[in-house]
Amino acid sequence: MSWKKELEELKRREALAEKMGGAEKVARQKSKGKQHARERIAQFLDDDSFREIGKIAGKGTYDKYGDMIDFSPANFLFGRGRVNGRPIVLGVDDFTVRGGSADAAIYRKAILSEQMAHEVKLPLVRLIDGTGGGGSVKMLEDMGFTYVPAVPGWDHVVTNLKTVPVVSLALGPTAGLGAARAVASHYSVMVKGVSQIFTAGPKVAVAIGEAPMSNEEMGGSKIHTRNGVIDDEAKSEAEAFDFARKFLSYLPDYAGAKLIRSECNDPIARKDESLISAVPKDTRKVYNMHNILESVADKGSVFVMGSKWGNSVITAFARFDGWPVAVLASDPRFLGGSWTASSSEKAKRFIAVAETFKLPVIHLVDNPGFMIGLEAEKAATIRRGVEAMNAVYEATVPWCSVIIRKAYGVAGAAMSDHTKFQYRFAWPSGDWGSLPIDGGVEVAYKSELEKAKDPEAKLAEIKTRLSKVTSPYRTAEHFYVEDIIDPRDTRGLLCEFVELAMRGQG
Repeated sequence: MSWKKELEELKRREALAEKMGGAEKVARQKSKGKQHARERIAQFLDDDSFREIGKIAGKGTYDKYGDMIDFSPANFLFGRGRVNGRPIVLGVDDFTVRGGSADAAIYRKAILSEQMAHEVKLPLVRLIDGTGGGGSVKMLEDMGFTYVPAVPGWDHVVTNLKTVPVVSLALGPTAGLGAARAVASHYSVMVKGVSQIFTAGPKVAVAIGEAPMSNEEMGGSKIHTRNGVIDDEAKSEAEAFDFARKFLSYLPDYAGAKLIRSECNDPIARKDESLISAVPKDTRKVYNMHNILESVADKGSVFVMGSKWGNSVITAFARFDGWPVAVLASDPRFLGGSWTASSSEKAKRFIAVAETFKLPVIHLVDNPGFMIGLEAEKAATIRRGVEAMNAVYEATVPWCSVIIRKAYGVAGAAMSDHTKFQYRFAWPSGDWGSLPIDGGVEVAYKSELEKAKDPEAKLAEIKTRLSKVTSPYRTAEHFYVEDIIDPRDTRGLLCEFVELAMRGQG
């Protein structure tokens, strides 16, 4: 006796599954500039590393003798694969089977993919293309009843955010539950001009009085990578895959696992002479903080996350002597580096990722305070700012701050938790206080200026006196800042900080 016949049936069913939604649907997918699900798997994962789970799950059609005459696979594929040699769980929507909707779903597959990630402790990557929600209106008639909303498996989604790195790539129109899955991640990407995200699509929005519009107008990457819903925008699926690989390279396989150190050929003692003039002496002039970060980190190791929103704060991963680090930095090119409501939210979320996966934090500070004005008040800046400051104070990971220039007010105080040991350095360009001197001199010395024969000359004299008082060296005399350093020494000192932080990691 042999099982050859049964194994031939298995191969037949697997072959039918590989046809996905059929040649016509696959061609339609390709005509929209999108790869189909199995092409995406092959491109994203290391070669020949995908071990699919539940390949033959779907809906079969049988004749009167009980023999299968047709088969439609489930529109969700998942399994175990490798990215740069490291194992992950990969879940992939198949838009060619009923647009990825719940009508063609087998919920247990999606649930099991989420469950596998945190129970086996593997990073999870979702390739999202479709709704993945409650199905169509027509489906309700077929069912003959409606149901109270629930999301099977969402408990596993929540657990994953606390236990393993989660990446979501939106690769096509993504609505409802699909949009929720995209957002419920540590890192998310949309493809420009191809993917859109919305709670409900434009046709549904017309019912509440919205003007007719395209998917792109309502939920394109230009909207969602600038409001903080999605972290980054890719030019193509290939670039989105590259972003995901880079993000995962900085994180451990699960919360509590050791960080992975890469080989480093960049000398710790390397000194960049350009740093000595990186910050202009004229405080009204801006500079590029990205250049400073690139200079002090291991060469080519900086990966910026969320570059199109909350622009006054830079959130990035980098390596120092091979060790992965989370970098929070001010960007004085945007509102002078002031923390806005959106940049505060961005900082808070990024700190949460660092805290979950125990990445040391390096904070490059040039913060003149929370943004002020009517629009800032309308945006609840102080609430969002305080929430970000609370995240700084609640962080337990090793933390090092480098004051590059400004540190003023409550936002400036959010550079670190002052109650803990201050592993902190300041550049000679450091400028700090409860409020900036510029702009306050005329008010503070109003009486003296009114009495002066030459108010302009008097104002210049007062500012010269104050410049002596505000010298960072005066602060260092009183040990209110621990060390003022030569900017060229920054890399070596930060590598030393990371080395101390990583003791015991091997």
